[in-house]
Amino acid sequence: MSPSLWTQVLGVSVRTWACVVISLLFCFRVYRNFGCLKQELEILADSHVKLQQTFVNSKLKSSLVSISSDESADNIYWSKKGAKARDDAIILYNRVPKTGSTSFARLTLDLCTINGFSSIYVNISHCERVLSLANQMKFITNITNWDEAKPAVYHGHMPFIDFTRFGIKKRPIYINLIREPLDRFMSYYYFLRFGDDFRPDKIRRRSGNNETFDECVARGGRSCRPEKLWLQVPYFCGHHPACRRAGSEWALEEAKRNLFHHYLVVGITEDFLSFLSVLEVALPRFYRGATALFEKGRNTQLRKTSKKLPPLPETVKKIKESNIYRLERKFYDFAVEQFRIIKYEILNDRLKEGDKFLFQNIEPKTV
Repeated sequence: MSPSLWTQVLGVSVRTWACVVISLLFCFRVYRNFGCLKQELEILADSHVKLQQTFVNSKLKSSLVSISSDESADNIYWSKKGAKARDDAIILYNRVPKTGSTSFARLTLDLCTINGFSSIYVNISHCERVLSLANQMKFITNITNWDEAKPAVYHGHMPFIDFTRFGIKKRPIYINLIREPLDRFMSYYYFLRFGDDFRPDKIRRRSGNNETFDECVARGGRSCRPEKLWLQVPYFCGHHPACRRAGSEWALEEAKRNLFHHYLVVGITEDFLSFLSVLEVALPRFYRGATALFEKGRNTQLRKTSKKLPPLPETVKKIKESNIYRLERKFYDFAVEQFRIIKYEILNDRLKEGDKFLFQNIEPKTV
């Protein structure tokens, strides 16, 4: 068929069609190269995050060594000479079971005599660790008005309490620790049966029951059901009944909101030493010297479950398929990301010389 006939049939010249085909081939090649470039950028970004995390972990401890011995870091905000009347801070540590809470509470107790503050354990007798509205009000009134105990760290197994709900303007400083949900669940399971090295002679609730976690999951036992995983989300969600509804999406979002808006630091059990390092900078009045003290007595500070067997792959698969685990893990991942950001910010501030603010034009001159 001649070119003129092609033009008559298709309405365009052969040259025009050739240009169209070449353009399409060029666009396809650009698109393919762009896809490869995008993939390489994603790999590069992931590598950057991992490198940044490694840098933070390696430098954080060394950059904070001077904090432990730097008296001025403490006196910037907590002058013992001229500001005793203002030294009334309250820290509230609503400790989650089996996250390293006993180890951290013991370290706090050791530091209270060194740094001069009160350490007070709040023993809540109710099995679900929940306070009635009246008891919440009494608790808040007691710790805010107990001036003789200030500054103080209160710690106990209880859900988050929103002080603003009760009209309290000066709120406590919330801190906490959380742990990978399945690891925490298994640790608690074996703890109830075999205890730990902190009080090895104490008879635990399920002493004598030697059923392994794998055996319990395989037969669908009550003590290893996914509902028992539902703990860290409720502790941060609060006292609303919906917080204790296992697998509640609302409870998860409420827990995330409370962590973000009300907690100064939420550490990770798997990165316990970094948690202490961050507290040394964020709360030097209380935790100055925490890292060195922990390192000195590491073998005696860490509490370990006496017997804990690693789970079988099929056990892990079965637990992780549950919606309850999925939501608990989402919360854990959210907390890990928040803690990583805090670590990075603190490291950057310590590497830069000088403060980012100055007080000027102070009037009257007698201030």
